[in-house]
Amino acid sequence: MSGVTNLDEARALLREFPVVDGHNDLPWALREKSGYDLDRLDIAGHQHEHLHTDIPRLRAGGVGAQYWSVYVPAEHPDPVAATLEQIDCVRQLLDRYQADLAPALTAADMEAARAEGRIASLMGAEGGHSIANSLGALRGLHALGVRYMTLTHNSNVDWADSATDTPKADGLTAFGREVVREMNRIGMLVDLSHVAASTMRDALDTTSAPVIFSHSSARAVCDHPRNIPDDVLERLPANGGMAMVTFVPKFVLQAAVDWTAAADENMRAHGLHHLDTTAEAMRIHRAFEERTPRPVATVSVVADHLDHMREVAGIDHLGIGGDYDGTAFTPDGLDDVSGYPNLIAELLERGWSKADLAKLTWQNAVRVLGAAEDVARDLQSRRGPSHATIESLDG
Repeated sequence: MSGVTNLDEARALLREFPVVDGHNDLPWALREKSGYDLDRLDIAGHQHEHLHTDIPRLRAGGVGAQYWSVYVPAEHPDPVAATLEQIDCVRQLLDRYQADLAPALTAADMEAARAEGRIASLMGAEGGHSIANSLGALRGLHALGVRYMTLTHNSNVDWADSATDTPKADGLTAFGREVVREMNRIGMLVDLSHVAASTMRDALDTTSAPVIFSHSSARAVCDHPRNIPDDVLERLPANGGMAMVTFVPKFVLQAAVDWTAAADENMRAHGLHHLDTTAEAMRIHRAFEERTPRPVATVSVVADHLDHMREVAGIDHLGIGGDYDGTAFTPDGLDDVSGYPNLIAELLERGWSKADLAKLTWQNAVRVLGAAEDVARDLQSRRGPSHATIESLDG
């Protein structure tokens, strides 16, 4: 079977079962690059040099639903207000691009958007710092439409350990477990990307609803702490949750892990944060890359992760979370949001069935959100909001 035929088949499949992508950082990119001014960065039109995402490329990529990340840095002095600004950005996108983007809060909304030929738009908060240790703030984000929260970002929060920080709580504290229970009660998905393996295990021990990994890959394939250990992947069938493979080269290609460590040190030597994607930061990145060529990830490398994750967790527990506009670099063939057909074509070449691919792209993500809604209805019939505080539970 030729690659061209595979690509045609991939696009045909995505017309019926489009991609639900678990994580896209366009709102923060718009904040950084245009101050949220959509006249300056209008995503309706041509490809923008410094963005991975616009509507024509979402369409070309076969995207049918997108969780827009309403991320703010953990060190932001007022993370709750900044998260509200991110939510406002998504609302501006929905108001401006109504022909293409459909607001979605539920699994039924996702299916309705697909039937209309629009891209279901959901929101996910990236990092528990966005609730400032307040269950009331958590409920407020849910009321505004946020449908998952990543328990940490790159730094620990007071009640949960991050994958990329020095362990402090050895997983979740008592308040952290209460956060998970309250997320279950209101129907907000618990996202375990970015968290320490100990936090993953504690969350799985605590949750009564399916969890997600909105943008994480397999640690057995690439040994990076942002990835998921096999023992955690093995627990997804009993939990009902899903792991959404990410494309970030430094999480999927071992050579890129090592190169990134050197590149990050170069950024710090220039007085910049290693995740900075401003024009000046990218200039420094490019100069480093000229001196030390960057190892290049490919579609095949991402497919290797999916092959492994399918073997360990099963096809019913996989999805896709590219992390576009949240990473400086992308794999060849997955350069921006138009690239998903290339991944589906690669999986077809590897013998993945159309039924399996439909689960990967669309069905699993819709099922998991619907299951979280079912759990929430049951829990709300039996208990009201939690009024616990971090002081009362953690001292």
